[in-house]
Amino acid sequence: MIRNIWVRWALGIALGLFITVVPFVYFRMSYEYQKRLRVVTPGKFYRSGCMTAAGLAEAIKTYGIRTVINLMEEAPDPVLHPHYFAPASVKESELVAKCGARYVTLTVEYLPRNQARTHRPATIERYLEILDEPSSYPVLIHCKAGLHRTGVLVGLYRMEYEGWTKDAALAEVRDNGFGEFAATSANEYIQQYILNYHPHLRPGLVVERLPAVRGDLMSRPGTNDPAAYAPLPKD
Repeated sequence: MIRNIWVRWALGIALGLFITVVPFVYFRMSYEYQKRLRVVTPGKFYRSGCMTAAGLAEAIKTYGIRTVINLMEEAPDPVLHPHYFAPASVKESELVAKCGARYVTLTVEYLPRNQARTHRPATIERYLEILDEPSSYPVLIHCKAGLHRTGVLVGLYRMEYEGWTKDAALAEVRDNGFGEFAATSANEYIQQYILNYHPHLRPGLVVERLPAVRGDLMSRPGTNDPAAYAPLPKD
C-alpha cells in the first residue's frame, strides 16, 4: 500500500515537472535562438537581441542580411553559443563573415547635457555613414536584449530615412520594450537620440532627402548645431 502511494507521488511529480519544465526549456531555446528578431522595414532593416550562432546564421540567410551592427560596447565581439545547450564557442564577427555579411560595432554613447544642446554623439554620424551606403542593406542591428540601445537607433532610422515624427518614433521605442516610464526626456538615450535629433543634417554635406522636409539646406563644416545649417544658394 505504502509503495503504491510513493509510486503515485513519484509519477505525479514527474508529470508536474514534465508539464512545467519542458515548455519552459522550449521557450528558452526558441527565445535565445532568434532573440527578439523583428522586422523593421521588410527587405531592408531588422532588429534583435544577441542570438545564438545558429539563430544569427539563419537570420542572415533568411533575410539576406549584408550588414550586422552590434551595439554592445561591453562585448564588441561576443562569443556566441552555437545553440541553447552548447557552451559559447563561436565569435560573432567570424560567424558573420562566414555567412558573407559585414560586421560593424558601435558604442551608443551620449554627451554631457550641456554639450548635447549644440552637438550630437559621434555614434550618430558613424551610424548615418553606414546607413547612407546602399550596399549596407539589408541591415540587422542588435544589442544584448534588443530593447534599449537597439530601440533608440531604430527610432533614429525611422526619423531619418522614413520620415517619422519624434512622437511616432518614440511610441515605437516604448512599444518594443523600452518601457512607458523609462522612455522619457530623463533618459539620455531618449533625449539625445530621439528628442534632440534633427533629421537630414550632415556636417559639411548637402542632404538630398531634405527638400521633402523643409527646403534645401546644407551644414557648415565642423558643427552639429542645427542653428548653423544655412540655405543653399539658388542657381
